[in-house]
Amino acid sequence: MAQLPVVEHPDGRLREAAETVTEFDANLASFIDDMIETMRAQQVIGLSAQQVGDRRNVCVIDPEGDGSSVEVFVNPVILASWRTAIVEESCLSIPDLEGNVFRATRLRARAQDAAGNTFTRDLNDMAAVTLQHEVDHLAGKLFIDRLNPIRRLAIGLRTRAKRKQAGSERQEPA
Repeated sequence: MAQLPVVEHPDGRLREAAETVTEFDANLASFIDDMIETMRAQQVIGLSAQQVGDRRNVCVIDPEGDGSSVEVFVNPVILASWRTAIVEESCLSIPDLEGNVFRATRLRARAQDAAGNTFTRDLNDMAAVTLQHEVDHLAGKLFIDRLNPIRRLAIGLRTRAKRKQAGSERQEPA
């Protein structure tokens, strides 16, 4: 297993929709193992393929954050959701930023495991919130897209300043 490099906002790969996984082979199994290793090393409770620069429709979650509740979702689809609440979220790909968003705290999802077997799972509380966050990533959405408009505007200004600074750092002195 290996740790994968994490893609950070505003990298455009975070805005690309995932591609359906059709091959369930050793390559996919190895990639999923690397995603789990990366999630653990970064001490986060969820990770999507987009966050490590890959377009496959795969995410892993560990809502307990201790390795005891790791689940793999390939080609996940949320079938139904209930009990909406305001939850505070953050994201590995958007460091140093948190925000309150509306999320369901109960949901039913269908996905495949690493071998391609289809399953349906009911998730509650943090597991439900985490899976929604990762499914958003797989659709090219970020949690900041769910923030109120004023907060999104402030983040946009911060992002533009970050891009401008990165551009000036790459220029060579005269």
